[in-house]
Amino acid sequence: MRRPVRAGTWAASALAFLLIVVVAGPGTSATPLAPVPGGRSADGPVADTASNDSAVQNFSAAMNRLVALIGAAGGAVLAVAWARVAISWFSSDVTKKVQAKDRARDALIGTLIFVAALSGLIWALATWVLSGT
Repeated sequence: MRRPVRAGTWAASALAFLLIVVVAGPGTSATPLAPVPGGRSADGPVADTASNDSAVQNFSAAMNRLVALIGAAGGAVLAVAWARVAISWFSSDVTKKVQAKDRARDALIGTLIFVAALSGLIWALATWVLSGT
């Protein structure tokens, strides 16, 4: 017996595809730019700038990109959570409205934890508790 495809599964797949398209959009390239005479690449600036940076700067840049990607992915998850709340909230069914109140509470708690994690509040709180400074 074949299982029917749920609307939520389709929406999540579409959202994941959209996120991949946005993150790996037209500005990315699979191959590095080929340098041309004069130390410039075909598109303008120097093609190999990573050799001029220190290892710490490279690591910091990678961590900043990672935080941005995690923030984007988490934002997409939160958008889906709040969309489910909104769909249930404006339903004419009373039981769905009760479920929407519970989901709204859960989504709000999740949003606050996510914002605290990305802003560094959780790290600062843990540092304050463990070290007292």
